[in-house]
Amino acid sequence: MIRVLIVDDDLFIRESLKLIIQQAVDMEVVGTCQQGEEAYQFCFENSTEVDVILMDIRMPVCDGVEATKRMKQMNPELVILILTTFDDDEYILEALKHGIHGYMLKNVPPDQILEGIRMVAQGHMLVHPHVARKLPSFLHAKPQSSVDLQTYGLTPTEQKILEHIAEGLSNKEISQALFLSEGTVKNYITQMLGKLQLRDRTQMAIFYLKNTSGA
Repeated sequence: MIRVLIVDDDLFIRESLKLIIQQAVDMEVVGTCQQGEEAYQFCFENSTEVDVILMDIRMPVCDGVEATKRMKQMNPELVILILTTFDDDEYILEALKHGIHGYMLKNVPPDQILEGIRMVAQGHMLVHPHVARKLPSFLHAKPQSSVDLQTYGLTPTEQKILEHIAEGLSNKEISQALFLSEGTVKNYITQMLGKLQLRDRTQMAIFYLKNTSGA
């Protein structure tokens, strides 16, 4: 049973999400909160009782980004899925940097919300397609720091491939840019997924953003 905490300042949204989730045979709602500070206190007192936190971004007192930051500092293992009507670039980047497991927009059908909860509960990363398309633009909008990706076991070639993936390049485009065969690029990417313990290219792009974007 997936235990879900709902965090949203809109009472109608909270109750609607509660109804949707309670209709799923594999989920239960363990609590509802109207802003981030309340959610933080709930998790501080009941962290072992929550599997997934379904959280809005813009809320009074303590928004979803700040709540995510504080919750992750308290317990890095907490699984947070952002569900919001906003796709503002800065909110997206900050939420990703603080370790959310997913970012969905509220205009998706109820069954996709339930599937999103299941995915992040299983340890997968979930990013709404509209949001995923924004990832390459973050590389050019944010200053880069000097984090050494070699600390993750990546060779210089792998680091360059990772950068190109985050820029949205295809394997063919990467092979042309680095003068490698397309098959070699595929082999590198497979090795990198293993080294970084990631599942797909979207996760790799987010990893790069989290580790090279200025804080």
